[in-house]
Amino acid sequence: MLKAKILFVGPCESGKTVLANFLTESSDTTEYNPTQGVRILEFENPHVTSNNKGTGCEFELWDCGGDPRFESCWPALMKDSHGVVIIFNAYTPSHLREIEMWYSCFVQQQLLQHAQCLLISHHKPGSEDDAGSLSLPSPLNKLKLVHSNLEEDPEIRLEFIAYLKSIVSSVSESRDREEMSIIT
Repeated sequence: MLKAKILFVGPCESGKTVLANFLTESSDTTEYNPTQGVRILEFENPHVTSNNKGTGCEFELWDCGGDPRFESCWPALMKDSHGVVIIFNAYTPSHLREIEMWYSCFVQQQLLQHAQCLLISHHKPGSEDDAGSLSLPSPLNKLKLVHSNLEEDPEIRLEFIAYLKSIVSSVSESRDREEMSIIT
């Protein structure tokens, strides 16, 4: 069975844990408790298989705390990761500045391809939805951007499944190349 490791990163209070719980169908939390370091959720998704024979895929979703005091742990968190989801709140001006740093540290340093990265602008309950006016600097504007509002539009699951499929494809291709290099 194929395994893939995906990191959820971003500024404090951006909604990483709420989205991680929602997308993995884990427990709901009603009060805010900052993630200390990392929280790992293991899950399978019946809509995502590693090949056309229907072989399953196991995922590890690493919900990483957004507090900069955990920066010394980041290299360990990044080790062997296959994808990065950067989550931010577009209505918090500091988040728009911070996501460039998250991109640099977690995507560029690992030399990940754009398809291995997803940006989620998470709208907290009761916030205005002004999704059309978000302008991101380069290279962030080259990444797939998804807006999520769990109260009004829980369709983020479909976007996340599409993202998981692209990660599985990337991991599968990488494994096939590695196997071919061993054979030849």
